[in-house]
Amino acid sequence: MAVEDRLSKGSRHPDMDRFYDARSEIITGPVADWATDFSHLDPEWLADPYPIMDSLRQECPIAHTERFGGAWLPTLYEDIAAIAYDTERFSSRSVTVSSFRPPRDAAPSGGTPPITSDPPFHHDARKLLLPAFTKTAIARLEPGTRAFCHSLIDGFEGRDVVDAARDYAQEIPSRVIGDMLGLSPEDGGQFREFVRAITREDTYQARDERIKRAGKMFVYVLAAVNDHIEHPREDLITYLLNAEFDGHKLEPKHITGTIALLLTAGVRTTYSSIGVSLWHLAGNPQDRERLVAEPGLLPTAIEEFLRAYGPVTMARLVKEDMHWRGVDMKADDWVLLPFPAANRDPAQFDRAGEVIIDREVNRHAAFGLGIHRCLGSHLARMELRVALEVWLERIPAFTLQDPSAVTWVGNQARGPQTLPLRIR
Repeated sequence: MAVEDRLSKGSRHPDMDRFYDARSEIITGPVADWATDFSHLDPEWLADPYPIMDSLRQECPIAHTERFGGAWLPTLYEDIAAIAYDTERFSSRSVTVSSFRPPRDAAPSGGTPPITSDPPFHHDARKLLLPAFTKTAIARLEPGTRAFCHSLIDGFEGRDVVDAARDYAQEIPSRVIGDMLGLSPEDGGQFREFVRAITREDTYQARDERIKRAGKMFVYVLAAVNDHIEHPREDLITYLLNAEFDGHKLEPKHITGTIALLLTAGVRTTYSSIGVSLWHLAGNPQDRERLVAEPGLLPTAIEEFLRAYGPVTMARLVKEDMHWRGVDMKADDWVLLPFPAANRDPAQFDRAGEVIIDREVNRHAAFGLGIHRCLGSHLARMELRVALEVWLERIPAFTLQDPSAVTWVGNQARGPQTLPLRIR
């Protein structure tokens, strides 16, 4: 079948409607008890989740809520790791908690492969993307990333205060992912809008609103794919169009789902890491001054920023009713995997609650654990390192203009939404 015939020119993902089958009504409102009524959408969690995680780890290591149709929150490293590695009892067919669950027949591919894929489909879907994310492939992107970072800082000329989240951190991964996919550099603003729309966390969206917002992204993705069909070039979209899976060309929903994954996961998580690292350095002058004086320490410091502030919490769905480590989980219960909680478990890390920029042993879980460990980790590390190298070279002294003016966004990918910094 010709590739043109495999791709719909419509405005919706092929599985858009059935991926929003509701199991329960949305449950909102303030948290009454974090052990029995937690919500990762709560403003207290958003502002500072770490004390809550620490308290639960000591008092109720596997919290539960009836919100979202039933969800669990483990906080011990060993429990989080056990679930991440257990593909027999936990499904990845959706990795973002909501009141809507993809139907069971969505597995093994899921809507955005390979992150929503279960074995055995997952292995080949992930393998398909590996060549684009090797260290060698990512190294070729570094000069362009560095030049772009410098151009962003050039734009700060004459300003005493900049929003390091909006004017710097959020711009970088949008450009890098766009270049990898062969999209227009002018579309970076659209990417960020798609990310905010799909993962919008200031309010909880009704089913029709989520479908509408997701549909806008797939309209853009389909247009980009069709343009690549007519004008092939050497980039990741053309690669996907030509790739084969199990002896056949990729299904249309596989292509569009993977592109959507790269546009969202590849942008949101990385800009959150860049932003929170700058936030830490702005508020901790001793660390900032040391990194300026010892730039060779930066790669080690980055690993510590990833450990201490890693933004990502993934989710799984329980496959069947079971008794698991003292709790009774029901089929289709959500299980959040808060890797930030794993990274601050004192049983796993010495002085776990402190940020130690020269920490020597640092086997953190910021990029996840198990078969879904982030395949873009080399890319994320490169972007984070280059972004901080250029910033510290060009702006060695900076402070928070007003700590209370920093705003945070994210329930499953937390980072600064606004970050006003005084740079002069």
